[in-house]
Amino acid sequence: MMTTSMQDVAKRTLGLIDLTNLNDDCTPADIETLVSRSQNEHGHVAAICIYSRFIKQAAELLKDSPVRIATVVNFPGGGEDTAPVLEETRQAVADGADEIDLVMPYRAFAEGRHDVAAEQIRAVRAAIPAPAQLKVILETGELKDARLIHLASEIAIAEGADFIKTSTGKVAENATLKSAEIMLNVLRETAKENHRQIGFKPAGGIRTVEDAREYLALADELMGQNWVSAATFRFGASGLLDAVLAGIEGRTEESKETY
Repeated sequence: MMTTSMQDVAKRTLGLIDLTNLNDDCTPADIETLVSRSQNEHGHVAAICIYSRFIKQAAELLKDSPVRIATVVNFPGGGEDTAPVLEETRQAVADGADEIDLVMPYRAFAEGRHDVAAEQIRAVRAAIPAPAQLKVILETGELKDARLIHLASEIAIAEGADFIKTSTGKVAENATLKSAEIMLNVLRETAKENHRQIGFKPAGGIRTVEDAREYLALADELMGQNWVSAATFRFGASGLLDAVLAGIEGRTEESKETY
C-alpha cells in the first residue's frame, strides 16, 4: 500500500499529465485506447499528445471533453527548415490541436547558431492563433551544458513560448531534475518581465509517483506552493498514468514508458 502522502501526490499528478503516444507504430485503435484512458473515475489528464495524423480522430472523440489535444512538430529531429514546420503547424491547428509542441533546432543552437532557433520559434508562434498554445522542446539531454539550457529557455520565452519542455523522449537522456531546476529558475528569474504565464513540462523517463513527487517538490520550492496547475506544469509521459492510478487506489504498480 502507498502512504497517504504518496496518494495525495498521485491525485495531484493526474490532472497534470499529457498522456502521450508518439510510438512510430501508433494506430487509430491506439488513439481510441489513449482517449478512453484520458478520463476515469478519479478525474482526467490535462491533454493527450499524439502525432498530427491522428488529430481529427482525437478531436471527434474528445469533442465533449475537457482534455486538450497536443501534437508535435519538427519532431523528433529539430530540423532547421522552417517552411514545412509552419505548414505542419497550421494544419495541426486547423485539424483541432490545442497545443503545439515544437522541437527547436537544438543542434544548430548547440553549435552557436542561436538565431536559427529563435527565428523558427518566432515563426511558429506567429502561426498559432490564440487560444492555441506553443510548447518549445529544448532537448536538454542533447544540449547538456547548463548555460546552453539556460539560454535556450530564455530565448524560447522571449520568442513566445507558453511552455518550455525538456525533451522529446527520443534521445538517450530526457528529463532530469538538473535540467528542470535550470529551466524553472529561468521562469522564476523572468516572471516579472514576462507579463504572462509561462509553464514548464518535463518529458521522457518519468514513470513513477516518486518521480512525479520529486519534480513537483522542486517546482513548489522554486516557484511557490500555489504555482503548479495544468496551466503551468505538465508531465509528458506515456506510462505515468498507470502508476498514478495505482497510487490513487493504493496499489503498487510499475508504469511502462513506451516512447
